Amino acid sequence: MPATHTQSRFSSKLSSQCQNCSLSALCLPIALADEDINRLDQIIERKRPLKKGEVLFHQGQPFNSVFAVRTGTLKTFNITSSGEEQITGFYCPSELVGLSGIDDNTYPISAKALETTTVCEIPFSHLENLSSQIPSLKHQVFKVMSRKIGDDQQMMVLLGKKNADEKVASFLLNLSNRFKKRGYSATSFRLSMSRGEVGNYLGLAVETVSRVITRFQKNELIQVDGKEISIIDLPEMQKLVGVAPDCGKIAQF
Repeated sequence: MPATHTQSRFSSKLSSQCQNCSLSALCLPIALADEDINRLDQIIERKRPLKKGEVLFHQGQPFNSVFAVRTGTLKTFNITSSGEEQITGFYCPSELVGLSGIDDNTYPISAKALETTTVCEIPFSHLENLSSQIPSLKHQVFKVMSRKIGDDQQMMVLLGKKNADEKVASFLLNLSNRFKKRGYSATSFRLSMSRGEVGNYLGLAVETVSRVITRFQKNELIQVDGKEISIIDLPEMQKLVGVAPDCGKIAQF
């Protein structure tokens, strides 16, 4: 949501309706008629804000709902057989989390808030029934799922073929693109995840992530102040990962 919106807006029934949400153009209501948006709104449950570190759902928990992030950031992860946490993704406002639970009727991952986060809960059985009645909603659900498949495929390429500099640059550019789409600055933003979490996700040691960020600062590609990141030379960052300025698609995280 735009930075001028405060937490109190989300406690209001009116401001929490889909048609009054500034994320509607990025979330499921896109291309829906007002009447259909109202029908979708009736099945959505607005949950209380999650505090930093609070779990939205646990790995192995029965699948009942998908969730649309409204504010804040979530990370998804699974616990390996050796008991280690493996991060599988980061979710920003308007993005749906929990879709991977459809296949086996259980969530194969856990989702945890990286900061104070609000979500809309969409009971899947209700969404499924409503989608059968509203073709445009069904099409949008398919688009979201297709996009997730494509993003996962690009992520495999990122982890398999790129070096450390390219991985970190791709990660930062991806966040830049996502913030820009949501009305935030594309060149100045806050990392809600730690460097250790970034490294876990990218398959890099935290020391490697720190060295790459230090090198980017030295080369005047970025400026860092705590968790605040400013991309100083966006074209050069794009060139580093092989993307023409303002073109191409960086894998979704």
